[in-house]
Amino acid sequence: MKLSFTTLGCPEWSLDQIIDRASEYGFDAVDFRGLNGEMNIYKLPEFTGRIRETVASLRDAGLEVSCFSSSVQVFPERSLEANLEEIRQYARLCQEFGTRYIRVFGGKIGDTPREEAVRMAVRHFRQMADIAREYDVKLLLETHDDWTACQYVRAVMEQVDSPSVGVLWDVHHPYRTIGEQPEDTWEALGPWIEYTHVKDSFVTGSDPLRFRYCLAGEGDVPLREICTLLRSKGYQGYYTLEWEKKWHPELEEAETVFPHYVQFMRSLEEAGQ
Repeated sequence: MKLSFTTLGCPEWSLDQIIDRASEYGFDAVDFRGLNGEMNIYKLPEFTGRIRETVASLRDAGLEVSCFSSSVQVFPERSLEANLEEIRQYARLCQEFGTRYIRVFGGKIGDTPREEAVRMAVRHFRQMADIAREYDVKLLLETHDDWTACQYVRAVMEQVDSPSVGVLWDVHHPYRTIGEQPEDTWEALGPWIEYTHVKDSFVTGSDPLRFRYCLAGEGDVPLREICTLLRSKGYQGYYTLEWEKKWHPELEEAETVFPHYVQFMRSLEEAGQ
């Protein structure tokens, strides 16, 4: 079981702190989603002029970069040129770090009919996939926002039909926000799932959409069952903790959450779940 975390969970940490604590806590990799207040990390000196030092620091700590999580939204198409440039920037970083994946969002479709939104997303994805293919990397569409339901993500995957495009299964969102069962998600998207985001929560009232994030294993998202499912299907990708401290400052600190996650996930691994 390969464990990673996104840097959303530790927005105040420096690069050195990220590397040192990832190694100390027992992670295998880091998923970069911002650093030092800058979400587009390819603009930072650690990933431009000092990139060789960064690569060496991660390598010396025994860490990989599991994914570069971009801000790209496949829909709407009006942002195409900016998205193509962002994908190219992250693809270059992937080559430097030996990283395979770039995360992208589907985005909000607003009043656009679903079929039209799918067609537009597919056109956009195909152009981004051309860049991914050039750099031998893979774009991962996250089960998120208006593309949480498996049937909508599947429609895009089937029509794009590219080896340079896959799925990031955020195991929390489909289950918590639309009641989609993990078995159904896998049944629809299994051929494309190559990466996961993991988090836990519990409902705080009668409305199932009102929930609170919590430590892994302390909520009611069926993480044990999901890990068993992934294991039974031969999943070999990362289990990446996405602790959204950047967006929710009230959440517990990474110093508590991160080592707990490693301990919880390793316990599932030892139990064969």
